[in-house]
Amino acid sequence: MDGEVNETYLTLDGHVELHKYRYLYFVVTLTVYIFIVIANLTIVYVIWTHENLHEPMYVFIAALLLNSVVFSTNIYPKLLSDFLSEKQIISYSACYLQFFLYYCLGASEFSLLAAMAYDRYVSICKPLQYATIMGRNTVSIYLSLAWLVPACLIAVMVILNVNVKLCKYNINGILCNNSIYGLHCVDSKVQTVFGAVVLVLTLLFPLLFIVFTYSRIFIISYRSSKEVRKKAAQTCSPHLLVLISFSCLCAFDVIIARLGSNLTNLIRLIMTLQAVLYHPLFNPIIYGLKMKEISKQLKRLFSKAKVMHF
Repeated sequence: MDGEVNETYLTLDGHVELHKYRYLYFVVTLTVYIFIVIANLTIVYVIWTHENLHEPMYVFIAALLLNSVVFSTNIYPKLLSDFLSEKQIISYSACYLQFFLYYCLGASEFSLLAAMAYDRYVSICKPLQYATIMGRNTVSIYLSLAWLVPACLIAVMVILNVNVKLCKYNINGILCNNSIYGLHCVDSKVQTVFGAVVLVLTLLFPLLFIVFTYSRIFIISYRSSKEVRKKAAQTCSPHLLVLISFSCLCAFDVIIARLGSNLTNLIRLIMTLQAVLYHPLFNPIIYGLKMKEISKQLKRLFSKAKVMHF
C-alpha cells in the first residue's frame, strides 16, 4: 500500500491460514449468521404477535434478542467479505463505526440484563405492586436508557480517539475492538481515565446491581413458599445463564486487549470467535427452551408450519 492508503485503511491481521480455508470459513460463518438472525427474530416475532407475551419480562427479552441481531450484523457481513477478499482491510472510519457498535451494543446488553433483573425482583418480591411499578412508561424509559446511555458514552470515547496519531496500521485481530488502541503512537491519560469511567458505568455498576438484585431474590425466595421458589427458579435461571454467557464474552474481549501482543494468531482468533459466536447463538436457545410461555408458542408455530408444509 502507498502512504496515502495507509493513512485511510487498516489491515486486519488476525486471520489464520485464510488462503487455505477461506471457503470453509465462509460457509460455516454464513450458516451461523443465518441461524443467529432466524433464531433470534423468530422469538421476537412470537413475542410481538402474542398479546399474552406483551409483559415487561418478554419485552426485555425481545429487546435483548434484537440487540444480538444488530451486534452480529455489525461483525458477520464484514467477516464474510474478508474471507473472500485478497486483502483484509477496513477504512479507518468504518473501523471506528464497528468499534462504536461493538461496545455500544455490548454495554446495552448489560443494561438490559440489569433491567430484567429489576423486573424479576419486583415480580417475585413485590408482586402486588408489580403492575404499578413496571408500567408501560417505565419499561419504555428503561429501554431508552439501556441504549442511549451506552451510545453517548461510547460516542465520546470514539471522538476522543478518532484523531489520535497512528504509528501502526495493522490490527492484531479480525475486527475492530480494543486492539485498535495498539495502533496509537502514545497513550492518552484522558482517554485512559475516561475509558475506565465508561467501564465502571456500563459494566461494573450494572453487574453489581444484577448480583445484588438476584441475591435479594434468592434470599426472599428461600424464606418464602415452595411456589415462590419455583417461580424464581423458572424465570431467573435463563437470565442468569445469559448473564454468565455474556460475562464470558466480556472476559475474552478484555484478555484479548490486555494480552493480544503475547497471543498467537490462532489463540487470538479462537478467543475472538468465542466472544462473538456463542452468545448470539446462546440467547435464543436459552429463552426458547427455558421460558415456558415462549417455548409453548414456538411449538405451536412449528406445528402450524408442518401442517402447512404437508
